[in-house]
Amino acid sequence: MNPDLLKLQPYPFERLRALKAGITPPENKHHIALSIGEPNHAPPEFLRPAMMQHLDRVDSYPLTKGIAPLRDTIASWLTQRFQLNPGSIDAEHHILPVNGTREALFSFAQAVVDRNQDAVVMMPNPFYQIYEGAALLAGATPWYLNTTEENGFLPDVDTVPNDLWQHCQLLYICSPGNPTGAVMEMATLQKLIALADKYDFIIASDECYSEIYIDEANPPPGLLQAAAEMGRDDYQRCVVFHSLSKRSNVPGLRSGFVAGDAEIIKQFLLYRTYHGCAMPEITQQTSISLWNDEQHVKLNRARYREKFDTVLKLLSPVLNVQAPEAAFYLWPQTPIDDETFARELFAQQNVTVLPGSYLSRESQGSNPGQNRVRMALVASLEECVEAAQRIIELVKTN
Repeated sequence: MNPDLLKLQPYPFERLRALKAGITPPENKHHIALSIGEPNHAPPEFLRPAMMQHLDRVDSYPLTKGIAPLRDTIASWLTQRFQLNPGSIDAEHHILPVNGTREALFSFAQAVVDRNQDAVVMMPNPFYQIYEGAALLAGATPWYLNTTEENGFLPDVDTVPNDLWQHCQLLYICSPGNPTGAVMEMATLQKLIALADKYDFIIASDECYSEIYIDEANPPPGLLQAAAEMGRDDYQRCVVFHSLSKRSNVPGLRSGFVAGDAEIIKQFLLYRTYHGCAMPEITQQTSISLWNDEQHVKLNRARYREKFDTVLKLLSPVLNVQAPEAAFYLWPQTPIDDETFARELFAQQNVTVLPGSYLSRESQGSNPGQNRVRMALVASLEECVEAAQRIIELVKTN
């Protein structure tokens, strides 16, 4: 067996199951899950007819590179959404369809990390656990950039020693952030691009929450957008990851894309050709209709905005919690340690949240997820309100 497998830590939800083991929650309260970032809003009504229209495409093997109409659609969407220079994104060379961002974020490290070197892969802390697993199984050493309330929940790259930058081969960023909802401003993204130029590493920007934001007039900027504003239409060292899962409420469709530096995309395509991960054509054809429609995405944002407004009014008097800039998580401080809070919330109120310390690692003398929990407002408005009321009851009686 690959010895690097022994370096993997238990996945957060495995730890959560162990934390809840043996507990019998009150039978008179139905379970409300706020722990998993799985959208529960209905997908757009046109999705099913779009899928049915292409059922005949299951009779042939799909191409790893994907069909040209999907790549053309993605190129147009990227150009419009992130105000890129027309023609700067070439569907032939800059884009790869992938089966959701999770598998792409993991496999990307396997393709780009040179394990013959003393490789370092940097990532925010707390973080999406795929980053760490990808780094370890690529033979690299993870380095955790703490994101705290004091630094606006953004990675503080100024704390990284120069010698570590010398070994950095890959930097994962997540904007909007999971679990904090923090958004990297244009200046921050451009600072990272300058560091990548100086120390010759690749930036992998996980932007799967980019279409869920609070202020309709201020969508989060993206890494390619930052590069374009610097006159970098080659997008060198910059690769972004996008998905339909959160944007269109279709996590089971497993549809996303990777875009950016043409030379990196070329090598990643080579890797994926052997990886055997081509997206079924029925999924590709269906994805075209989703990327081409913005109305259902606006309605989706409005639903999350309503939930944030309502739930925050309830929770703010009893918890230290702020509205995120984007994504669909709350990241409140807990009055007791996060594991105890999560366990007692389940035991007494039958509500499941994720302890923040399960999403982060001890780094530079602290665990930035400690005494926080992640609440995913993915349930219905009514269930989110009821969950908030139960949380209030827990806080007031403990």
